[in-house]
Amino acid sequence: MNHNFPLETLKELHKPQMDYLISEFNKVQKEAIQIKFKHKSFNVNKDKSVLESKIHSIGLFSGAGGLDIGAQLAGSKVISSLDFDSDSVRTLSANKYFKHTNHFHKDIRDIDANLYKDILKKNNPEKLILIGGPPCQPFSKAGYWKKHENRLGSEDPRNMIGNYLRLIEDIKPSGFILENVESLLHPKNVEAVEKLEEAIEKLGYYHIKLRANSADFGVPQKRKRVFFIASKNKINSEPLKTHGSEKERNLNNNLKPYERVIDWIGKYDDIKYSDDYDSTEGKYFEDLMAVPPGQNYIALTEKRGYPNPQFIAGKRYWSFLLKLHPFLPSWTIIASPGHWEGPFHWTGRRLRLKELAGIQTFPEDYNFVGSRRSIQKQIGNAVPPLMGKVVVEHLIKHL
Repeated sequence: MNHNFPLETLKELHKPQMDYLISEFNKVQKEAIQIKFKHKSFNVNKDKSVLESKIHSIGLFSGAGGLDIGAQLAGSKVISSLDFDSDSVRTLSANKYFKHTNHFHKDIRDIDANLYKDILKKNNPEKLILIGGPPCQPFSKAGYWKKHENRLGSEDPRNMIGNYLRLIEDIKPSGFILENVESLLHPKNVEAVEKLEEAIEKLGYYHIKLRANSADFGVPQKRKRVFFIASKNKINSEPLKTHGSEKERNLNNNLKPYERVIDWIGKYDDIKYSDDYDSTEGKYFEDLMAVPPGQNYIALTEKRGYPNPQFIAGKRYWSFLLKLHPFLPSWTIIASPGHWEGPFHWTGRRLRLKELAGIQTFPEDYNFVGSRRSIQKQIGNAVPPLMGKVVVEHLIKHL
């Protein structure tokens, strides 16, 4: 497929920036840079291959289903999902990929193992996995890992990790995955993480702690997350990276280049996918248009030699006026960006919902339900399905 990158959208660039940018591309015509790309998205809603699997998953904190999709791509049938956000539950219900799944719009604090008694009896899995990404705000203090008689568990209104571990104790799955933000491993959380790991061991599980960047596993996005992968059996390895930088590939011939974001969203740079949210007209519009693809506001500072500095480097969020580069992975897609927070499309417009979903590797035919703001939040909060697939596959190997 071909993508026309209009030169008109680059007219505000400083000449040295323009010259450098054009040198990066193979073919430049009079009015546009022509970029060849291969559309890499995939479909799932007609896929029934997972229905015969005897390895089943129960999703908790499912959101729009990123980790649940990943589980099924890995070969584990998702027999139940749960989330307290009604739009997310409607999204899951709107996809035939989960037609066999029992979807619950509930708060984890209000349920126990009895909710799954009939579901487990009906499906009769040979192996069962629990998957989910519970919020982590309070766990450094009163949490599940306190002495059994003293733990707050569900009594702490914020303690979702405690409630997740409570269900693991009651349901006793063959293994589980607990996903969270990378900042969970910040030095200030060392003691709390140690107690979490101690709790996992007391429940009778071996585990590894995986700090992962989704770009290393074929996702066209730099997104750092941490996964606790736990099984009744020992896990002595981590999932092998599949993609890497040029330097890494020189040392390891098995690695592929990082995914180019254009191969996942180039198709959607068509008027039929546009919406009222495309426009970036406003206070910083001209500044945004002067930022080259792949850079942010720092391109317009004295530090970068900009002739008429508009900003001071280090005085803004990194994502301020941040633009994608079509040949590189995206930066992290967030759930609720500010008005001038990126990443923006390399042409200077806002990203469309199909593009946000594509960057997260949601299937092309996956249906989302809710307002635009709600859908962006669902997408931004999700585990990229292809990343989830890698993690669940690794767990399945060790069940």
